[in-house]
This record gives sequence, structure tokens and C-alpha cells, in this order.
Amino acid sequence: MEISGKKTVVVGLGKTGISTAAFLKKRGAQVTVSDSSKDKNLDDAAKKLQAIGVNVELGTHGSLTFQDADLIVLSPGVPHTIEPVTRAAERGAIVTGEIELASRFIKEPIVAVTGTNGKTTTTTLIGNMLEESGLKVFVGGNIGKPLIDYIESGNRAEVVVAEISSFQLDTIKTFRPRVGVLLNITEDHLDRYPGFEAYVKSKARIFENQKGNDVSVFNASDQYILQISGNIKCGKLPFFKDSDSRDYEEYAIVSDDRIIFNLNKTVNFMNNAITGQASDTGANFSLSFSEINLPGKHNMENVAAATLAAFAAGGNPIGIRRALKKFRGLPHRIEHVAEINEVKYYDDSKATTVDSVIKALEVFGKPVVLIMGGRNKGVNFSLLKDAVREHVKKLILLGEAKEEIKSVLGDIVEAVYAGTMENAVGLAHDSATAGDIVLLSPACTSFDMFTSYAHRGEIFCKAVEALKRNR
Repeated sequence: MEISGKKTVVVGLGKTGISTAAFLKKRGAQVTVSDSSKDKNLDDAAKKLQAIGVNVELGTHGSLTFQDADLIVLSPGVPHTIEPVTRAAERGAIVTGEIELASRFIKEPIVAVTGTNGKTTTTTLIGNMLEESGLKVFVGGNIGKPLIDYIESGNRAEVVVAEISSFQLDTIKTFRPRVGVLLNITEDHLDRYPGFEAYVKSKARIFENQKGNDVSVFNASDQYILQISGNIKCGKLPFFKDSDSRDYEEYAIVSDDRIIFNLNKTVNFMNNAITGQASDTGANFSLSFSEINLPGKHNMENVAAATLAAFAAGGNPIGIRRALKKFRGLPHRIEHVAEINEVKYYDDSKATTVDSVIKALEVFGKPVVLIMGGRNKGVNFSLLKDAVREHVKKLILLGEAKEEIKSVLGDIVEAVYAGTMENAVGLAHDSATAGDIVLLSPACTSFDMFTSYAHRGEIFCKAVEALKRNR
């Protein structure tokens, strides 16, 4: 991709936008960063970019900014359908995303992970498994560092592992992961897509440019993924929730107490093609759930996917087991916070979908006081009815969606409103008795009351700790 001299607009002044703007400027582009936010916290970043010759506009997307653009690079959270972008595209501007841009300059094999839930855990696990197998790895994308930072770092890896969102997949053209992973597809982001089918198609693009000796890892027990798996044009490594291997030669099965892997020469041939290293002639092994320090059957599926991807990209069973032994999960994902008066408090703030809340509830065999709410992304809360009926003794609701949630679920269990997270934790404490679980699992985004899911989780944890100190 020719960059020098091009009039370029980077949309979004977050971490990715800052890195992308600096990358383009260094390569001779005329760069403007445009962000419609009026947040004063962006001023420092704007000044740093202006110091290296990047133009910055805040609080608006000026029509003149996009009018003469040759290239528009979107940050992950920016829809490619906003008016100034679509108008520029109609005039002939190239519209792309940071993932697509970065991939044009990355020569090393990429392992890319997408799915509605579990992306960050699986991506982190793959990176750890490969490192414990002796490989040099960069982990980034929609998690931690933007891919564009890898190019600028000067530190070459043997494998690049990237978390990829559906938003990032919307703007790919040539992006081709040597190992593509699709974990699951459930309702999400329906406030951004015209319908669920469009969201499914977006996720399916992870496999779009794969071919030959590339590898696809996918959940063959997911009905939506199974429907698109017939279009995959490379090697297939499915994982299942049951014992039905559906005639695949290589696969993983998540059984009642272990994950069983059946891997042979085909995957190792791919392994050689990716890493250029010799490998064993195959691997048939199993992982007991007792070896995995993560709660819930859904995490066993994440481990299955991570193991298949790591093995395909050069990992080995010893390194995989070593990584799993060390891994204790990530913050804000069914994370144990404290125990107060024999009531356990868990932070699952990352649960921004209905499906993730259902999976969190299924982890616990005890009554749950559930704290929910935030900004609805267009999800259907009625899908929670069975799980709430089976697991929840009381709902504590907050945020923009609290009334909508109560209208759907309030006839199943008692539901009360909270004005703040501190108020919600206090109400949950008053409602819970010895042996109960208090769980923050919102099924909504955080942006009505908090800056991010992490911020929401941190406030929850602080409220629980304050409660513990004052009990």
C-alpha cells in the first residue's frame, strides 16, 4: 500500500488512532486525526500528535476534512457507515481499518481470534501457550497493543497473535490469518448492525482470505458457525461440546470432565508450513478440567480453541500444559473479589451480552443475587428468562436499561433499582444470605455510567472492599 504523499484521515483518537497516525506520518503521509468526541481528556494526545505534524480536529467530523482524503483509516470502534466516511468512499477514497493496514506490513504468520465471547481469554492463552513452547510471540490487536505497534517496535516475533472484533473485520480486504479462530456467535452489537445475519457475516470474514495450508479453528457445536463452515477453504480444526466429531479427522471434544484432542499429521504439516520448524508426527492427548484454573464449561471451550490454534501455530503439549498451569484468568471475567459473611462476590463486568451472563450463571450451583444493567446494545433480554428462573434469587438493576430489564424479567424474580454501583452492592449485600453469590454480570455496555467495562468492574470491586472493611 502506497502511503507517502497521500492525504490521510485517521478516525478516532484512542490508542489505536494515535499509533496509526504516527505510523502514517512517519511514512510521509499528510495526516489528520478526526474525533467527534468533546472529551477534554483527548487534548494531551492531540498536542503530542500536533507536535509531530499531525493535524487534529476534535468535537466534529468536518466535511472538508474528508472531502479530499485519499485514504481513511478507521479505529476499531468507528462504524464504516458514518456519513463522512461513506461520502468519501463514494468519491473514491480508500476506506480501511488499522488491522488491514497493519497486516500489509507484517510478514510473520498471524493467529487471529474472533467471536462474541471469550476472545481476550483465548487470545491471551494462545500467546502464553506459544511462549511456553519456546516461540517469540507478539500479542495485540483488539487487546492491549494495536497491531500497528508491532511494526514500529522493531522486535520481531515468530508468531503474531491478535484479537479481532467484528468491527475490525468489517473493513478487511486482504487480511489473511494463517490460523483463524471463531469461538462463538450470539446476539451482540445489534445497535450497530442492521440485523443478526449481518453480524454473523462479519464474524465469518475471519476465514474469508484463508487458503491452502492455513488453518481454521471453529466451534462446530455453534449452529451459526456450522452453517458457514462449509465455505472455509483451508484446513479445519473444529471443537465440540459433545462426543460427535461429525467425521472430522482432527478435532477437540469438550466432555464432562476433560478436553480430548485428536490431532495428526495434517495439522503438523500446517505447523511446519507456518513456523518452518520440525514437529512431532501428531498429538493425541487430553486435558483434565482439574488442570485448568478457569471456571465454567464455556472456558473449557476457550481452552480447546486456544490449544488447537497454538498447536497449529507451533506449540506443543508440554508448553500448552505449562501455560494452563500458570494462567489464572483475566480481570472482570467471573473474578472472585471477596467473601463477606459467607457470601461470595464476583466481578463479571466484561459480560456485555446475554449469552455471557447465561454462562456466568451456569458456573454457580448456589442462589445468585445478580447485578445487571447499563446501555443495551440491542440484545434480547427475554433470552435470560430460563437462566434467571433457575439461578437468580433477586435482580439489582442500574443504568439506562434497568426499566427494560425489569419489564422482561421482573415477573420471574424480585427486581429493584439502584442509582449507583455502590448502592447496587449495598442492596445486594442486604438481599444475600450465607451461601449465596453476588454477581455483577451486566449484559450491557458500560458507557451510560462508566468509561469502560474495566472502570465499571473497578468501581464494583471498590464498593465490595468498602463493604468488607465496614461490616
